[in-house]
Amino acid sequence: MQTKTIIALFVLVVTMFSCNETPQKVTEKSQYSAFLNTTDNEMLRLAKQDVTFWEKKLEKEPNQFPYLAKLAASQTVLFNETGIIEHLKNAETYLVEANKSTHYNNAGYLRSLARNYISQHRFKEALELVEKAETIGENLRATQCMLFDVHLELGNYKVAETYLAKIEDFKDFDFLIRIAKWSDHKGNLDATINYMERAKDIAESSNLKGMKQWVYTNLADYYGHAGNIKTSYNYYLKALQLNPNDAYAKKGIAWIVYSYEKNPDEALRILETVTATYNAPDYYLLKAEIAAFKEDDTLEETQLKFYKNTVKNPLYGQMYNAHNILLHAEEPEHFDEVLKTAFSEVENRATPQTYSLLAWVYLNNNQKENALTIMQNHVVGKTFEPEALYHLAEIYKANNMLSEAKKLKQELLESSFELGPITTAKIENI
Repeated sequence: MQTKTIIALFVLVVTMFSCNETPQKVTEKSQYSAFLNTTDNEMLRLAKQDVTFWEKKLEKEPNQFPYLAKLAASQTVLFNETGIIEHLKNAETYLVEANKSTHYNNAGYLRSLARNYISQHRFKEALELVEKAETIGENLRATQCMLFDVHLELGNYKVAETYLAKIEDFKDFDFLIRIAKWSDHKGNLDATINYMERAKDIAESSNLKGMKQWVYTNLADYYGHAGNIKTSYNYYLKALQLNPNDAYAKKGIAWIVYSYEKNPDEALRILETVTATYNAPDYYLLKAEIAAFKEDDTLEETQLKFYKNTVKNPLYGQMYNAHNILLHAEEPEHFDEVLKTAFSEVENRATPQTYSLLAWVYLNNNQKENALTIMQNHVVGKTFEPEALYHLAEIYKANNMLSEAKKLKQELLESSFELGPITTAKIENI
């Protein structure tokens, strides 16, 4: 693999760089280890029971379309708890049937199917459904919340902002989490955290477990982006205290152990316990990255093979397009395939992030001028995402715009935790 030699050189650089900086340890093995080998997943067990129950009910009364919605909800829980794509697709099947049974005239069922499509990165299809729900008008506020979500995903930022204004209520959880997301999009991380903390207060006063778990993991992410790693870690722990099987929270702690504490072996140990019961392909990619950092070629190749074999499943559709682009962009033999995927992503949602991926593909095929034009037209000044800005810095460097690249370099180094040690080493060489 051509990129492996390059990565090895960068790892050597970052290892030398890290010797001069020993970050303060923020995690406690005794705290999180209690959640790593949980044998009982109550949520999973109850969801399986629900599936059996509603399947029997539907078998006896096949015309009862509400049973379809119940089955879809249970299958969605199974997907969230296991990462198994078949459960998400099963939920889609039930929701399509429920909508057919109601002639696509039930706003709640339309929103549920749209939510499923969002999970599958089928954003344009989701938009059609929520627009139809808007026309129906039932529980309009819930529909307007989803319209904000979908337009933001699609890069329709002015339209998204109009829906944010329609749902404005600073005492409402659904509004607060969305204005937090909007503030993050605008690059105001302090405001993002402030709004999310206010949403957390509402979640805790409501004492709804799922709501609290969601807000804790999101706060953990945002505090990590802000460089407040200890607070990030503590919020992941709070999520695990609510649900010891929260794979996302465990992944977050593993990232802290790897990216901040530079302890790849412990990070891998954490992830091994997660992937024993949770099957999302991106966990294999993370393990491959950590293996590359510790220069374990065998483990890296094994994890990449797991990833590639898993995403061959056509049920994933476009869900892992961005991951595939980043994985293969530096491999000339995959250029045509990766370029096609990058164009597909832009077609699916024309955002600064997807355009940055397209530009990245061109840069790695020695088309630096094309890459720069795309970035100048669609990315510069339009996003604060570190990955897109890293691509921009490399494209500036390739086009001999060294002053612009150096300015971005300083900003990117402040996002070293979020980007990880390997990318940080590359930034050091800009």
